Amino acid sequence: MPSPIDVLRQPIRHWVLRAFPRADTGSLDYDHPHGDPGLFGPDSATWRVHSDFPGMLAGGLAALTLQTLHPLALAGVWDHSNFRDDLIGRLRRTTAFVGGTTYAPRAQTEALIEHVRMIHGHITGHGEDGRPYSANDPDLLTWVHVSEAYCFLQGYRSYSHIAMPPGAADRYYDEVRQIAEALGARDVPASERDVAAYFRRIQPELAYTERSRVVLGLLGQVRLPVPAAGLSRDLFLLAGSALLPDWAITLLERTPRQQRQARVAARALWLMAPAFRAALRDGIASRACRRMDMPPEQLHRWNVPAGRD
Repeated sequence: MPSPIDVLRQPIRHWVLRAFPRADTGSLDYDHPHGDPGLFGPDSATWRVHSDFPGMLAGGLAALTLQTLHPLALAGVWDHSNFRDDLIGRLRRTTAFVGGTTYAPRAQTEALIEHVRMIHGHITGHGEDGRPYSANDPDLLTWVHVSEAYCFLQGYRSYSHIAMPPGAADRYYDEVRQIAEALGARDVPASERDVAAYFRRIQPELAYTERSRVVLGLLGQVRLPVPAAGLSRDLFLLAGSALLPDWAITLLERTPRQQRQARVAARALWLMAPAFRAALRDGIASRACRRMDMPPEQLHRWNVPAGRD
């Protein structure tokens, strides 16, 4: 008799490929050149954290939610993004960028970062209070990066079913800041302690505005091109909400009922997560592992480098 994971494997695979088509990888070649480790390599914390699809999708949605709290970062999206008509496209492009910078060979990763830097050069304007903004502003780049890295890490911790060894979270933050710094960010936190201190410093600049409500309202209505679109959206959105820090939940004015719903969704996604892993054994993380002559299953285990706790 097939196990529940076997029963769910094909439907989940179909769901993921409908929502995030492999064509979104564009011209990136994850198979060549052989032996090219990219920015991080197969022993990195980043390869492991970013290989967990449920944690990354829930974490990505949590990061989008968190980012709506910065008025200047939100102004750039409000003025220059087609999020009103193509929110799914924006989510897919973000997913493709994170996947590419994590797993593509180094030259392709650097070209991808340079392409984004070029796009950012055209994104300028003024916030609702008249302050100027630029997508290349080092402080805004740091905010976007930290909110994403924090939520991705929390997603991994919550849904991967894999315990992180001591020091692994600090390794992750120290590694991924390379991407933020290459994009132009500055003073990027390199440890959990640094991230906690950063969030304490940035909170006075954050606000839950009418624009925040509009963007989050659209996010709550988005329909992925998959079966049970509304249920799928709600599951991941609510499971993402469960990853948010307490101060953000307060700022977002989440009610006790909404917080209970988030906890229920988080439990449901945790139960489903092993089926996602079984269904997605041939993604870009697996291709990158094979490029490095490493079994993809190695990403489910942590190597503690010598000299680390």
